[in-house]
Order: sequence, then C-alpha cells, then structure tokens
Amino acid sequence: MRIRTLLAAAAATLALSATAAHAADTVKVAQGELHGATAGAVTSFKDIPFAAPPVGDLRWRPPQAPAKWSGSRDATKLGPQCWQMRAVPSDTNQSEDCLQLNVWTPANFKPGAKIPVMVFIHGGSFTGGSGVNALYDGTHFAERGVVLVTVNYRLGRLGFFAHPALTAEQPAGPLANYGMMDNLAALKWVQDNISAFGGDPKNVTAFGESAGGILINDLMASPKATGLFAKAISESGFGRIPGLPMDQAEKVGAAYAAGLGVTASGPDAMKQLRALSPLQLSKAAGQITPILDGTVLPEGPAKAFAAGREQKVPYIAGGNSWEASLFATATPLDRAGALKDKITAAYGSPSNAQLAQWDLSTESLVIEPDRLLARLHVKNGQKAWVYYDSYIPASQRATIHGLAHGGELMYVFGSLPDTERTIGTRTVPAATADDRKLSSSMTDAWAAFAKKSDPSTPAATWPAYTPATDVAEEFGADGVHARPAFHKQSLDLVEQFNALPAGR
Repeated sequence: MRIRTLLAAAAATLALSATAAHAADTVKVAQGELHGATAGAVTSFKDIPFAAPPVGDLRWRPPQAPAKWSGSRDATKLGPQCWQMRAVPSDTNQSEDCLQLNVWTPANFKPGAKIPVMVFIHGGSFTGGSGVNALYDGTHFAERGVVLVTVNYRLGRLGFFAHPALTAEQPAGPLANYGMMDNLAALKWVQDNISAFGGDPKNVTAFGESAGGILINDLMASPKATGLFAKAISESGFGRIPGLPMDQAEKVGAAYAAGLGVTASGPDAMKQLRALSPLQLSKAAGQITPILDGTVLPEGPAKAFAAGREQKVPYIAGGNSWEASLFATATPLDRAGALKDKITAAYGSPSNAQLAQWDLSTESLVIEPDRLLARLHVKNGQKAWVYYDSYIPASQRATIHGLAHGGELMYVFGSLPDTERTIGTRTVPAATADDRKLSSSMTDAWAAFAKKSDPSTPAATWPAYTPATDVAEEFGADGVHARPAFHKQSLDLVEQFNALPAGR
C-alpha cells in the first residue's frame, strides 16, 4: 500500500511538472493562444503576426489589425523575412506576408511580472535584413532578465513609397513610410500584449542599428510614437539624415513606376502596381530613405531635436570606428571653404590618404551626428549617453582599420562565432575569451539601460553626456572606458562642416 501511495504521489508530481512546463510555454495574446519552446533559462515565441498580411489591396496601406485564430498557434519556428529588395540566394525564405515578431523571455516568467522589454529594429539599408536573422537571437538578453523582441517590417519600395496616384487614392493618409508604420504597429502590439510574456509595457526600450538606428531617430521625431517606448538606443543612426520631402518622393515614385512600365495615372496606376510581383518590384528599388510625409514623419530628427519636439525619453547614440567601411566613396569637401585646410590637417595621414578619408567619413556621417543629437537632447532637459565602439579581435588589429559598420551587433547580442566564419565580405575569427568579455560588457550595458535607465554596470561606469564633458564610452581593445572631450578637435571641425548649406 505504501509503495502504491508513493508511486501515485510521484505520478501526480510528474503530471504537475508537465502541466507547469506546458503552461510556461503557452501564452494568450489578443489574437489567440501561442505555444512556444523553452531551452535552458529562456522561453521563446516566434512568428507572431502583429498585423494583417500587407498583400493585394493592402499593399501600400498602413498596417491593419491581425486576424484572430482558434486553437494553439505553433510559435516554435521563425517565419519568413520580408521580401528582400536586393540580390539574395534563391533559397532565401522571404515573403510579402511577413509582418511578424519574435519574443524571448526568461523561462520562469509570470504574466504581468513587469520584466523590462527591449524591441530591436534591424538594419539593411531599408532594402534587406530581417528580425529573423540568427544574429539577433534574444537568448542572452533574456538570460539577463530582459524580454527581447525582434521585428520584421516592409522593405524597399514596398515599405517606403510615394506616388501621386497613391496620394489621390488615400488623401487622408498616412502615406509613404509603410515600413516605419509597421514598426509603430509592432510597438503598439507590444504595448497591448507583452504583459502576457512577463514584460512591462511601461518599460520598453526601442533600439536599432543602421537603417534600424535611423528609424529609432525617426521614431524619436515622430508624434505617432508617443507613449510606445520609454527609452531608445540608436546604433549607427546617421542622425543628420533629414528625410526625403514628399513632393520629391512622389517624383521618385513616379519615375520608379515608369521604369516598371507603369505610366498610367489614378486608380489604374495603383491597380497595375499592385498586380506586380515582389520580385518585379525589387528590380528597380534604388536608394531608399524615410519620407517626410507630414504625419508619421513631419520632420527629420536633427530638426525635431533642435526644436525640442523629440520624444522625451532617455536616449543612447553611438557608432563604430570604421563606419566608412559601408561607403564606396569618401565625404567630399567641395563645400568646406575655409574649413577645408583645417579638416585636411585634422585628418591628415601622409602615409595613407585612404585612412584619413575613412576617418572623416566615419565622423561626419555618424559620430558627429551622434554627438549633435545627444547635445540637443540634453539641452532640452533630457538624459543622453554616447558610445564609440573601436574593438577589433586581436588577430585582426594589424590588418583592419577599425570596427566596421554593423560590427558591434554580434557583441551586443552575444552572437559571437565559435569557429571562423564569413559575414558578407568579412572574415570573422572564432571568438576568444577577450572577445566574449567585451561582448558581455556591451550586452550588460544595454540590459542595464533597459532595467534602470542608466547603462552603467558594476564593471564599467558610463557617465551621461553633457556638452561640458563631451564624454563618450569607448568599447575598445583596452576595455571599456569613459573618454572625456572625445575626439573634440576633429568633431568640432566636422560639426562646422556639417552645418554648412548643402549647396555651398
């Protein structure tokens, strides 16, 4: 009898454990139930629709509410990328039906637990990239007590497009910035649903890199983003990019459509454009930039910050030591006037003019604009921090000029390779103990900012930026250090250069 009782108790315990494990992997959001997967200390939920598929008549319209489903939706596998508007391997999993997000949360989460949330917006020049890239796995953030969310958004001319016929079709708007609207919709979905994953909707940090960093700055400038996030981090965000005026964007859109054989006007133009496949639309995508539509993005970030109209939230901006790795051409000094000789002297490298051009392009396009937005934000009574990432693996320091554009991402997410691998045209060596230490420093700082609105950690103090100190936190070969008066001589010259009229 005693053995039978013990066996029954053990069976009941196992049943309770199985139920608890299932419950931890299952959440209820507004659209229905999701079943995710637990691995170690982290539970993930993937391929969650936050908007209706933007296909057919919903192409080039603001994101619509997602459909509800019955039963439990499998959320254990990543969904497709949004259609890549550039060359990709033929087996790339891409689709126009792509507006989904992914969530990683501590495995022991309880609904409504008030865990800090971070929402990541990927880069890719607005023509590529996705929130399903393995580089952005949220495991290391969830292990640190943060709910991490990655987002897909429409790219290329599917995501950023203006046309006179589209304006006539939807005179009340909003228009043009459909990819930005997707991110706004995702942030709204997070506000409405993240408590089911243990997240705190009042403590959301929005962060992004490159095109994603630009979108963070644009969200800071957008009145539509008010209340959707409590903190922001812009990595390599090109803070002086003004956005394309709507009238110019319509001309670009009309020329783009004509290049695809669509020269009709009015409803016929939109009917023909919506009949084209994503592949056809990707053939002539061209350079993409957010558009000053007057509603979602009324003005560029620098103008909004200067006028005190940006979101009043704690803000981090930073970049890498070789951002110019992204560009085929150097920053022209044709309009520098009397500044030209001073700038040339400040960046002069008699032994290698290419290095000097790289440093000038890096600082004029990314590093000085970071400082500008931080200065303006502080002037408006807000807190800001600035960083500079110059870390290069020891095996590459003799051959690589600096940390390339996007090179910080594997350190921020802790996605360092165990073996050597190739990313794009770059060879990334297997991570060493020093690489992992630097990576932990960055992940810890980002997580600390999400938790307490201050990126300082027990291992490294990160002072807030002030114009008096001009301090930047450098993640470099010698560790993590605050650098007062960071690159002040050259950045002051670049600030004057960047402020010159474009047509001078």
